[in-house]
Parts: sequence; C-alpha cells; structure tokens
Amino acid sequence: MVKRAAKVFNLEGKAVGKIDLPTVFATPLRPDVIKRAVLAMQSNRLQPQGRDRMAGKRTTAESRGTGQGIARLPRRKTGGGRAAFAPGTVGGRQGHPPMSEKRIVRKISKKEKRLALFSAIAATASKETVARRGHSIEDVLQIPLVVTSELETLQKTKEVEETLIRLGVLSELFRVKESRKVRAGRGKSRGRKMKQGVGPLIIVAENGGIKEAGRNIPGVDVVSVVDLNVEILAPGTHPGRLTIWTSNAIEKLVGLQGKGDQA
Repeated sequence: MVKRAAKVFNLEGKAVGKIDLPTVFATPLRPDVIKRAVLAMQSNRLQPQGRDRMAGKRTTAESRGTGQGIARLPRRKTGGGRAAFAPGTVGGRQGHPPMSEKRIVRKISKKEKRLALFSAIAATASKETVARRGHSIEDVLQIPLVVTSELETLQKTKEVEETLIRLGVLSELFRVKESRKVRAGRGKSRGRKMKQGVGPLIIVAENGGIKEAGRNIPGVDVVSVVDLNVEILAPGTHPGRLTIWTSNAIEKLVGLQGKGDQA
C-alpha cells in the first residue's frame, strides 16, 4: 500500500514540512456501517419509559349490555353514564401503551464498531466527502488539514479564531454563524431554543488549553485523539466532517490503530 503524505502547516498558515498519514486514512468509505454505529451510540442515551399497568382501569365501569339504544361501552355507574375503561374513550386506557421492557438499545459488534471509526476517520481526508456534507472548503489549505502541535497550546479564543482564519476556515465559520436560528416548535421552551450547523472539528493529542479556548467558537469542537468516536466524526450519521489534526495527534493515531488491529 502506497503511503500518503500531507503538508504540515504552522499557526501562520505556512507549510513547514510533511507527515506520512497512517493507513487508517485508506479505509474504504462505509456510510452504512457508520450510520449503524452512530445510531447504536445514540440509543444508549434513550431513557426507557412505560405506563402504569393499571392506568385507566381504576374504575367500576361496566357495560349495560344491548337493547337500551346505546353503545355497549363500559359506563360509570355514577356521573351520567359516561363511558370509561375502554380504549379510545375519555378517561379510558390506552390500547397498546409503551412498555418499559421494550429493547431500545441497539447492539453492534466490536469489529463493526472499529470499522465504522476507521471509515469515519478516512472520510475526513476525502475532499469530495467533506464538500458533499455541506462544509465550505474553497479556501481551506488542504484536506486533511494538519497543523503543528503549537495549536494545542493556544489558550485564548481570539488566538484560535485568528489561526483558523489563516488556515482558510473563515468561510466555514461564517457558514455556521449564518445557520444559527430559533428552533420551531415546543423545543424553544425546553432548553434547546437555538439550532446551528456543525463546524470544524479539532483533534489534538494533549490539551494545552485549546479545548477551553475553542469551545467558545460556534460550531467548533475540540477532542483528544484517544476520545474519538464515530458520532463526533460523523454528526447525524453523515461522514466527512471538516477536521483539523495536529501533527502529534496523527502520530498518536498510528499507535492507537496498531492496538485496534490487535484487538
């Protein structure tokens, strides 16, 4: 297999060297496996819910039979003969209520989960896949974008913004800012009033302050390479997120890939 190299840029946006990309970036794109892995992760956050087995049944309602010119529904003995107990009636029970015993967690094998992670990582190195996802990459210096480890030591949001602009990510930050809008529906009053697009992902080897500085930029996420998962690489099950790697993260990824191959 021919090794693929990428330029390494400094914080000023100038190429200062090259780095060999690990073989994980040559993994075939498998959007079907990625989707299964993301849905499996999301299902672990679901909360089981069910109804009281006696809900709607705590009544003395009985049917009065036929021949009285009324429907043969169970009716209360007091309260004007109002229907009760039967499904679909006011104050009645549900026909097939949710049960807390229902299996809502989706399972996925370790091998399939690892394939999904490797495929999602490889998708970040495909310019076509990143563009198809909707990211603005016209001015981005290269895909995948590799930056020196100095990026990990930035401690101010302004410094991170200036670095991203020099790397050609300005149009992407503007796209995320313009996408921010008020959510439609009841979600506005339930703690999720605003919606916005997903922006760049910064992957580092060690946190030298970049996580606290980068999280204030709308749409930007900062994650350690050891904490990578399929959902953050492919939000909404769609692979190809615009990703910025530090050189140390690329080197650390080689060791993690080796451990994964032995598993």
